Amino acid sequence: MESRSLVPHQSSSFQLPVASLRSVFRPHDVERKLAKLPGRDHESLRTTYERMLERGPERFQVKPSGLPDMASLYEQLPNFTDALDDVKRHVALSQDCRDGLEVTPMLLLGPPGIGKTHFARKLAELLGTGMNLVPMSSMTAGWLLSGASSQWKGAKPGKVFEALVEGQYANPVIVVDEIDKASADAQYDPLGAMYGLLEHDTASAFIDEFAEVAIDASQVIWIMTANDERSIPEPIMNRMNVFEIEPPSFDAARQIARNLYASIRAEHGWGDRFDPEPADDLLDQLADLAPRDMRRALMTGFGNARLGQRGEVSVDDLPKAGTAKGKIGFVQ
Repeated sequence: MESRSLVPHQSSSFQLPVASLRSVFRPHDVERKLAKLPGRDHESLRTTYERMLERGPERFQVKPSGLPDMASLYEQLPNFTDALDDVKRHVALSQDCRDGLEVTPMLLLGPPGIGKTHFARKLAELLGTGMNLVPMSSMTAGWLLSGASSQWKGAKPGKVFEALVEGQYANPVIVVDEIDKASADAQYDPLGAMYGLLEHDTASAFIDEFAEVAIDASQVIWIMTANDERSIPEPIMNRMNVFEIEPPSFDAARQIARNLYASIRAEHGWGDRFDPEPADDLLDQLADLAPRDMRRALMTGFGNARLGQRGEVSVDDLPKAGTAKGKIGFVQ
């Protein structure tokens, strides 16, 4: 299988994951559907079935080998301690046994820009699996999660089907971002599919409305993010562990900025041109920003310092306070 060769390329700062194989659909179901298709119609559906049979049903189900050292994650994400504690409990339960890693769906509740999506990406790295982002603010119909009927023009499978059938993992992290921004109308409910997907038993036979073949989505690791829980239906809230994420304290924000400086410097070939440690006054200035904005500010700072042929990023290199949203200008 083509996915077998992908395991050694896992890029994680943690221990290599333990992988087993799990079938996410039954080929016989696909073959039966394919045989019943009319000769010329439904070319997109035919292509989907042929692609499923070509790839085969087995996907990697991964988990960390042993209880990983999460100290660096606690340091990088100081305001996510409760959520990290929950992940650690689930990882501990899956050790020394053949069970897969099962994580209760979680809702990260907090203001924009405090690192909720970054947390999800780091969690996927920790667990050794892939991450798929579903931005609910841009969704206008429920079929984007669960697929649209092949009878509709331009229909295609949904995000869950894509993650499991086109991906390489049986237990990917799927992030439903800004679930409180889902726009529903009388005909389509963007959250309709979530009622079954968040329940382990019903998720094991999830039916995408396009492919109409049962898919095992029971191992998906669900992370929802929201700014305001009031628009989230109570039955969905009840299916998740809810973590209220507070903005980091000033000291924690300085540490986040310091970690970001170090990671940006390490990720780029030009990083060696800059001092290993940022100046204290730079960290003080960055600590007033949301974590989401810190990276953009630092990239501007690195660029301005390089233009000035300096190895130290100064406060003056950062974007000016009050710069219009989305228009970060370089300080001359």
